[in-house]
Amino acid sequence: MGTSFSDFDEEIGLPMAAPRTHHSGDVSNHDDEQNLTQMGVAMPFPTHLSRPTIARVRPQVDCGRRPAKAAVGDLVRIEADAFVDGHDVVCCLLRYRHDADAKWTTVPMESLGNDRWRGALPVNELGRYRFAVRAAVDRFATWRRDLASRDAVGQGASQDFLLGAQLLQEAARRAKSDDRRRLSLIADQLRLPVVNLEHEITAGVVNSSGASLRDVVFSDWLALLMIDNDDPSHFVTSEAFFITSDPTRARFSSWYELFPRSAAADPLRHGTFADVEARLDYVQAMGFDVLYLPPIHPIGVTGRKGRNGVTSAGKTDPGSPWAIGAREGGHTAVHPELGTLEDFRHLVRAAAARGIDVALDLAFQASPDHPWVQEHPDWFHHLPNGTIRYAENPPKRYEDIYPLDFRGLEWRALWHELLEVVLFWVAQGVTVFRVDNPHTKPFAFWEWLLASVKAEHPETIFLSEAFTRPRVMEHLAKIGFSQSYTYFTWRSAKWEIEAYLNELTRSDVADYLRPNFWPNTPDILSEELQVGGRAAFVSRFVLAATLCSNYGIYGPVFELQEHVPRERGSEEYLNAEKYELRSWDVKDPRNLSDFIALVNQIRREHPALQFNDALIFHSVDNEKIIAYSKTRTTRQDSDVIVVVVSLDHESPQSGWVALDTVALGIEQATPYVMHDLLTDARYVWRGARNFVKLDPTGVPCHLFSLEQSPDAIAVRS
Repeated sequence: MGTSFSDFDEEIGLPMAAPRTHHSGDVSNHDDEQNLTQMGVAMPFPTHLSRPTIARVRPQVDCGRRPAKAAVGDLVRIEADAFVDGHDVVCCLLRYRHDADAKWTTVPMESLGNDRWRGALPVNELGRYRFAVRAAVDRFATWRRDLASRDAVGQGASQDFLLGAQLLQEAARRAKSDDRRRLSLIADQLRLPVVNLEHEITAGVVNSSGASLRDVVFSDWLALLMIDNDDPSHFVTSEAFFITSDPTRARFSSWYELFPRSAAADPLRHGTFADVEARLDYVQAMGFDVLYLPPIHPIGVTGRKGRNGVTSAGKTDPGSPWAIGAREGGHTAVHPELGTLEDFRHLVRAAAARGIDVALDLAFQASPDHPWVQEHPDWFHHLPNGTIRYAENPPKRYEDIYPLDFRGLEWRALWHELLEVVLFWVAQGVTVFRVDNPHTKPFAFWEWLLASVKAEHPETIFLSEAFTRPRVMEHLAKIGFSQSYTYFTWRSAKWEIEAYLNELTRSDVADYLRPNFWPNTPDILSEELQVGGRAAFVSRFVLAATLCSNYGIYGPVFELQEHVPRERGSEEYLNAEKYELRSWDVKDPRNLSDFIALVNQIRREHPALQFNDALIFHSVDNEKIIAYSKTRTTRQDSDVIVVVVSLDHESPQSGWVALDTVALGIEQATPYVMHDLLTDARYVWRGARNFVKLDPTGVPCHLFSLEQSPDAIAVRS
């Protein structure tokens, strides 16, 4: 059922402090209230006697002050508690519309039991949706329930039929044309002196003749017709809540980070945009759809860092790309050794032709040589001696970077300039941005900037690179960031992974924070990758790519298994690309590119891996093995993926996996096939408990597709 109500905007005043109720009359007056007060009654009578209560609406963020998140193609589950006093049946409806739509759509919500209700909001467009929940006593459904109960024990009651006729006639007065006629005809049948629910009803009430009055009274179409024509004054409507709709890629994406200056085939030459373009086939073959480039701007000379981050740079040291700005320009210029702006635009078009978005780094900071330093000195922090203060994160010092003063006297001009920077790159064809350290800038700035950009370009995606405190990461997601880096890199024990993923997918955090899992970054080489060898890279990759619908790797470092730290106890790479040119032989036989390509292909072919909401962990009697599943069910098909990963990168591990067969829809008595998509092996499993053995010298994981019925292919028990 889908009904539009043109008066709903008036019904929901935005924002609303409390649920709205419509009333047909006043139940108290001022004189009575004064008299009651004199008699010692502390509170006046209520001005209305509405019965429904609506509570715990989800999704909502910060009590509805900020929008929840969805992506185009999603079917958002809306849930709420709705109940009344007594035993009457409740009618619960979901109402929603896109901001571009003039009318609201109304659909019934289904009961989940215990006064919890669920409805579905289909997200088909970018932008913002709003929704509300409505509830009322369903007098017709209550009447039908009581009539059926009495009829079942032979308690005929003519007054019941007259009550039903009265309800139908009231609805008929509110209905239009054919609906009015149908409701009136059924009411007339119920008013007959002797009513027999089994007798044939007047032709024309239903499409086919021969239907009994019972068939009509208890039909679904009549129930919906009565809801459509119920008295609106009986309904209570919740306040309105919001959902922001992003591109599908905000929900499901595979990122590949690449330093353009290290993309040259000649190890002695600085890479260019043309060299990156030559790598696009390689990136596409691995199945990535986002190519993220660290800053591509001119790099400052003053305070330039040398190899491995030392404070004195050699003449040929290229410096850190995050030290943005030189005499050639700042945030809207490109490094001259990379090429021209037209070369960059050509790269963006070539990538788009392969289904790849080029993502740029937004690092809102400047080198001492940035034009802003001379043109706008008030945009920076100053020390008491008048000099500009460079960046610090004690004990780390960044002499090559000046942080911006977002709260200084000229903050409005600075904010506007930074907005223009983003819009400049959008005009060059960039719609995906990775934002460097957003937690070190004011929340108010990001909320303003992201809203400003998305108002004009709702297709944009912003990834928050904020490895900071949990509440700060969450707040950045609330105020508009499309995706968020997470703590996945440091979650390695089984209990840590399970607890963290349950937090990300099962708590209210899932309504607004989209995680993006990275096993490594240019700044982070985890201890696990330093010592775990090939098995560590394989298992961490599979975990990232299957636990989370958004993930990324920093390559070619990752697929070539670069694992040597700068020094013991450090997460910095030795000879890090951040400070020098590197050359990578992607034809090295150690390259994991074929394995990565296979996993990305599986992700594209299996919808279960494109969402996070159905993640379930399953018990294994070995703490070194983790097992989990994801499912995606449609009317046509059910996609079930089960992943089993060894967390031991040195020794073989085995154990008994106990699947939640009810959650996976597995019949206990029926054998089923587990098809390992990584090796193409098939195994017949029976019941909930089945044995697995994983060896780090081979493939330390299973990526199973559940096939409910064994086929004729030879299988191994």
